[in-house]
Amino acid sequence: MSDLVEDLLAGEHRALARVISKIEDRSPGYREIVSELHRHTGSADVIGVTGSPGAGKSTLVDKVAATYRERGETVGVIAIDPSSPFTGGAVLGDRIRMGSNAGDMDVFFRSMSARGSLGGLSTATTDAVTALDAFGKDRVIIETVGAGQNEIDIVRTADTVAVLVPPDSGDDVQMLKAGILEIADLFAVNKADLDGANRTVQQLKEMLHYGQGRAGSDADDWEPPVIETIADSGEGVEEFLAAVDDHLDYLDASGQREAKQRSRYAAEIRALVRADTNDLLEAELAQRGGIEAYVDEIVARESDPYTVTEEIVAPLRECLDARGEN
Repeated sequence: MSDLVEDLLAGEHRALARVISKIEDRSPGYREIVSELHRHTGSADVIGVTGSPGAGKSTLVDKVAATYRERGETVGVIAIDPSSPFTGGAVLGDRIRMGSNAGDMDVFFRSMSARGSLGGLSTATTDAVTALDAFGKDRVIIETVGAGQNEIDIVRTADTVAVLVPPDSGDDVQMLKAGILEIADLFAVNKADLDGANRTVQQLKEMLHYGQGRAGSDADDWEPPVIETIADSGEGVEEFLAAVDDHLDYLDASGQREAKQRSRYAAEIRALVRADTNDLLEAELAQRGGIEAYVDEIVARESDPYTVTEEIVAPLRECLDARGEN
């Protein structure tokens, strides 16, 4: 494992691909790898790109990556895809989405599964960002499927979050009012050459002006800009990247980048603790013969869910109480 880490840190793309495969598969030893890599992170800018299906996210990400490469920067792209209900793998697989960057070794693209929940941005994604950052990528872009909880989870992983909205999309704007608005650091009305683009831009600006749904510690200081892009032709991409850089500069100047990082690590610790605790309790259940016997007791009205839960959790609580007393 240490050789694999050394090869990754030395800039070998094959080692990077192997490490991310181990991370995604949760192979034995992956945690030790991520732990070793963590001390080498902190240099990459992490950009989240999300929005409704059909907004043109993949095309815009392709053009963004190509523009970064023209500037001499290296790029890592993680595309979160819906999970197959049969295999757990990415439904769309490693499809060719980065057409402008095909064959460019300095653009590392990986399609990853959302792990069974269409909205869940998996812990594996956070670990993959760690690997790309340690590898030395200047920019890491995370593109989500644009449905469910992804848009909320991604804000914990990305420094800057861009939400793409297709033109004349009344339903999408209503969705933004329902909560997506609060995570956006900038908006892009993509396919701006289509009818309805001007109206969508105006709707977004009005929503931002009245502050509907905007929340967060930096909400009063940063008003998300609305950028018009035509990803197919590359029009507006420079303006999009300028808005990203403006927000990153703002994060540094205001101290919000460190605050976001602290919040991100806190959320990651909680997620890992929940996962590990769940595994411990599942093992305890299995040792007690499984959950069905408890269900039988509850159905027979001989017990209840709260009593069963207390009985299963009691050993863990007693152990923690004993540690506290010492």
